[in-house]
Amino acid sequence: MQNLEQLSRSLESGGKGDALRRLAGTPEGARVAGSAEAAALSDAMRRGDTEAMRRGLAALLRSDDGRRLAEHIRRALED
Repeated sequence: MQNLEQLSRSLESGGKGDALRRLAGTPEGARVAGSAEAAALSDAMRRGDTEAMRRGLAALLRSDDGRRLAEHIRRALED
């Protein structure tokens, strides 16, 4: 979990936090956040189960909304 906290601080200090928060409000972000895959990923993160996190993230990225959201995130991080 420490690595996620470091990533969060890094994104904030690099000015990317606002852009990522805006992406969460997109239609894709809302649908992904409400998906069963996102719930499973969140549960795996709370447990610290890295294998379940990997599977959950892979499942999210296989969905159309997940792929679109990942592309939006990639672009936001490049700016």
